[in-house]
Amino acid sequence: MDFISIFLLAIGLAMDAFSVSITRGLTLKCNIKHAFIIAIFFGGFQAIMPVIGWLSGLKLQSIVSTLAPWIAFILLLAIGIKMIYESFSGEEEDVCSAFSLKELLILSIATSIDAFAVGVTFAFLNTSILQPILIIGIVTFILSFIGVYIGKNVGHFFENKIEVLGGVILIGIGFKILLEHLFF
Repeated sequence: MDFISIFLLAIGLAMDAFSVSITRGLTLKCNIKHAFIIAIFFGGFQAIMPVIGWLSGLKLQSIVSTLAPWIAFILLLAIGIKMIYESFSGEEEDVCSAFSLKELLILSIATSIDAFAVGVTFAFLNTSILQPILIIGIVTFILSFIGVYIGKNVGHFFENKIEVLGGVILIGIGFKILLEHLFF
């Protein structure tokens, strides 16, 4: 996978964390320390989960190697559709006004499940994992940090639109992988 694809994938994966960061910025009296902690959690989990998925995928690789592009396409399509659906579902995330590390841990895991599936995809495509996890982690860290301040200063205006954008990016990358497999 080339750098641009990995970067776009990182942006797509980071949209859940970015959206939640905006929400945290809305509900907390955040300072730079809180924004940094939130960004570390979200960026760290977004970097760790693909590794776990990649290791799991390596164990399954010999079984499904010929189906890898199709599996990658289906996983990314499903993740993208899920993100778009959730942005229109109207369900508000339950966010309390107190800063809780336990809650942050749960949110970090919940927003990085998609990254696990992408890690499985990397294994199926024989993609090295180091560069993608660094890019995914850094992009998520930066967007989460910024998200806290957007939430603190701008509000709910962008929240659903951002999640839709993330879903569209993931679906586009899924189609790109499938088309490269079919035509190249």
